[in-house]
Amino acid sequence: MAELLPLLVSAVVLGLLGGGHCLGMCGGLMGALTMAIPVEQRGKRLRLLVAYNLGRVLSYTGAGLLIGLAGWAVANSPAAMALRVVAALLLVSMGLYLAGWWSGLTRVEAVGRGLWRHIQPFASRLMPVKSIPRALLLGALWGWLPCGLVYSTLLWAASQGDALDSALLMLAFGIGTWPVLLATGLAAERLTALLRKRGVRMLGGMMVILFGLWTLPGPHQQWLMGHGAGEVSTQERTPAHLHH
Repeated sequence: MAELLPLLVSAVVLGLLGGGHCLGMCGGLMGALTMAIPVEQRGKRLRLLVAYNLGRVLSYTGAGLLIGLAGWAVANSPAAMALRVVAALLLVSMGLYLAGWWSGLTRVEAVGRGLWRHIQPFASRLMPVKSIPRALLLGALWGWLPCGLVYSTLLWAASQGDALDSALLMLAFGIGTWPVLLATGLAAERLTALLRKRGVRMLGGMMVILFGLWTLPGPHQQWLMGHGAGEVSTQERTPAHLHH
């Protein structure tokens, strides 16, 4: 679990700072969800927003579990090292995207447009949303909207080689997207403006890049492993009476 922790932090940061991109994809829907409910009914508006985002995050988690099974098959093959390299490079590329230094990830969105054409009619029938079950189902469907950031995160999650870890990473990513989308739905402009600031995005992007470089296989990983192994070996070589 300790090895997974920095990856979970990376996933949350990806979701949080990728919120600007999420606004472009889901911002209009957030407005439609809230406009259907009178301003006086703030409690109902919040419940619908929470249900929608819960459905969306659950769809991310389910997708992570499914694609993680494919990653598990590759991880238990001679291609495991290549999978680790891909995971690290995806983290670096996502950090560059979040920092605003490279936007190549948006090209990945073309992959899911064919699938979305079949899902969109069902999602449209759920509008306008006036009940929690409809909001939950709409979120679950909208989670499959073609999004370069989501798809890249999915590939990165799958590269961990464990279906459960992949699902947890996508869950963490989805939770990270909540603040921006909830703030947009509740007209909390200050939080949205803060997360859109260039300095905040650059800082988060650099954090993700550093995580990516840290997970990249290389001499630094061998040194870390060798350092830990050396400590264990020293303890094993120490006579028992010296431990007391």
